[in-house]
Amino acid sequence: MCLAVPAEVIEITGDDALVNLGGIRKRISLMLVDDVAVGDFVIVHVGFALTRLDREEAEETLELLRQGLAFEEAGA
Repeated sequence: MCLAVPAEVIEITGDDALVNLGGIRKRISLMLVDDVAVGDFVIVHVGFALTRLDREEAEETLELLRQGLAFEEAGA
């Protein structure tokens, strides 16, 4: 199974960006998405930004992922 996750763009260099994935910084490609700016959230899958999304939607998704991980760690 593959998972695409929201990440915040913290730096842009040409067609690449440095993103923050819950405290982990990763360089990704922006070749598939237009008009991305520092501070935007993008959906990242296998090193590529697939689409932009608004901050509220990104934060809701990240919270759901945190809840899922907490549930998993609790042994449920």
